[in-house]
Amino acid sequence: MIRTLNIFLIVASLVMLTGVYALKFSIEGTAQERNALIAKISEQEGQLSLLKADWALLTQPGHIEPIIRRHEAVIGVVPVKQEQFGSFESLPMRPAKPDYAGMDALFQAISEGIDPIDAILQLEGIE
Repeated sequence: MIRTLNIFLIVASLVMLTGVYALKFSIEGTAQERNALIAKISEQEGQLSLLKADWALLTQPGHIEPIIRRHEAVIGVVPVKQEQFGSFESLPMRPAKPDYAGMDALFQAISEGIDPIDAILQLEGIE
């Protein structure tokens, strides 16, 4: 009885030892993958900062203006005029006194238990 128990415990400890080593190697593999991803992200962030610097250089007006001057006849670019933007006078004025009748009707319908959205959906034939 004791002999079989000892054999069982030795076999169980060998199985557990194998499981622990397998888990250790699995974790080391995951750590290597993580480190590789961190290095790749760092490299891509460096490339992104380079691209942003190139973009900042290429979009400067001093860099774009000579190109536009060379191709002005082909692309038909003209300077912007002030009239293209409009003025404050062309904006509509706010009404002097707001119309509260619509909001009063909505609140009254809600207090009476009528859902205006359901009425609209029924009119549209959605419900």
